[in-house]
Amino acid sequence: MLATQNASGGKGPWGGHGDGNRNDKGMVATRGAGNPSHRRPNSPDLHLKVDNVARLQRRLGEAAKRDEGRRFHALFDRIWRSDVLQKAWDRVKRNKGAAGVDAETIASIQALGEESFLNDLSKTLRTGRYRPHAVRRHWIPKANGGRRPLGIPTVRDRVVQTATKLILEPIFEVDFKDCSYGFRPGRSTTQALEVIRLRGIGRKGNFVFDADIADFFGSLDHTILMDRVKRRVSDRRVLSLIKMWLEAGVMEDGCEIKLLSGTPQGGVISPLLSNIYLSFLDERWTKQCAQYGTLIRYADDFVIVCNTRADVEETERRVKLIFKRIKLRLHPDKTKKIELTDGKQGFDFLGCHLHKRMSGKIWENERKRVYFLQRWPSKTSVKRVKQRVKELTPRAASHTDLCETIAKLNPVLRGWGSYFATGNAATKFNQVDHYVWMRMRKLMRTRKGRNLRAGEMSRWTPNAFVDLGLHRLRGTVRYPGHAQMPHSERPPVSRVREIRTHGLNGGLNRNRHTTVEG
Repeated sequence: MLATQNASGGKGPWGGHGDGNRNDKGMVATRGAGNPSHRRPNSPDLHLKVDNVARLQRRLGEAAKRDEGRRFHALFDRIWRSDVLQKAWDRVKRNKGAAGVDAETIASIQALGEESFLNDLSKTLRTGRYRPHAVRRHWIPKANGGRRPLGIPTVRDRVVQTATKLILEPIFEVDFKDCSYGFRPGRSTTQALEVIRLRGIGRKGNFVFDADIADFFGSLDHTILMDRVKRRVSDRRVLSLIKMWLEAGVMEDGCEIKLLSGTPQGGVISPLLSNIYLSFLDERWTKQCAQYGTLIRYADDFVIVCNTRADVEETERRVKLIFKRIKLRLHPDKTKKIELTDGKQGFDFLGCHLHKRMSGKIWENERKRVYFLQRWPSKTSVKRVKQRVKELTPRAASHTDLCETIAKLNPVLRGWGSYFATGNAATKFNQVDHYVWMRMRKLMRTRKGRNLRAGEMSRWTPNAFVDLGLHRLRGTVRYPGHAQMPHSERPPVSRVREIRTHGLNGGLNRNRHTTVEG
């Protein structure tokens, strides 16, 4: 009598016992401790929920790392998987955002039912009927008075783009170089700024090539981009999906404009595509030009820190040659060569101003002029936060509860302060604190009007508003821990020790513990 294949309690094809209820999902299915169905009944984590999407991403990344030349041919089926679409929807929902050209909002989808929305989207992808809408163009003001175009895809398109990003990102992530920090898991602006700071210690890194790419998102060549994607992806359905997004067009004032080049800035998939495109610069510089300077890139913003004037001149020539191959060009007016020697000049990068300052402690003890590269919020960044504070404290706010105004201000101050807290920002923080205090005093004076008594304003001190719950920036400066830096770029000595030795402004005091910045 023949036993039924994979009968309940019988041995499976891998020597394990079949339970008759296997629900393996492609590359996620495993044997042993990684699969809950193979754990012992008394295992403490038997009932823990397994994140199949994270496991799938890990498997894809491991496969890409094992074979640098591997091209993945079966990815589309994983994009429309229910758990992948669910995680993509959760991220889109968490990020909120406006509706696209179809006027469908996240709230309207929730009202009609999230499950039916995801099931319909999965079926549309599976049957090949998915077609992206044009993105809605929205203009946002720039610091210099100009406007930047922002493309807003529909909610449906954002979910599909997020699902595609979940599948493609671990594959391309293993190929990206250490000099790239923008929109990558486990990397941040703080890490990029720390690399620049360490590169500029002492007499090194005195010249900086501050590059600006002219109309980057509008200049991406579709053919070059698709060729770079094809280096890792051979699935024609995924390639077709990316091409449809590139050619979807832009809707403005009721007119749809087809794009022959570039990708709308604002799409979920756009940062990954820009990293894939500019990875050509990272690869060429790391392999052929690293002797001229250190490249630090965050998305389409990058600087190259050099030691000599000759190096920075050669750097400009080399970057132009590399850009010529990928059909990009440097902005002639915004691209600069900066000399940091003895604090002569500084430059702005990622919202910070970087400038060399002489160590007063070393000068007092050893009479030596030693310079260290410091950073603090740029003038533009300070101007923006002050403008936002002004918007939240209008004259009309004098007639509302002061605690309501403070509740609106605190998220802005905390967010801005946490971004710039890992630098020498003490002076700038004090300036913003003073501005906030003056705005709050003005509200109180307006509220009192003619009823203001002599000497009453002297009681409205900064501490009085802090006691009411107002967030204070002073005293929040901290420095990132070594664990947050990429392993190959961790500093050889403690940042706190360096501050104590060289007396840099804005450091930690004796009573404050070191806080790790994420």
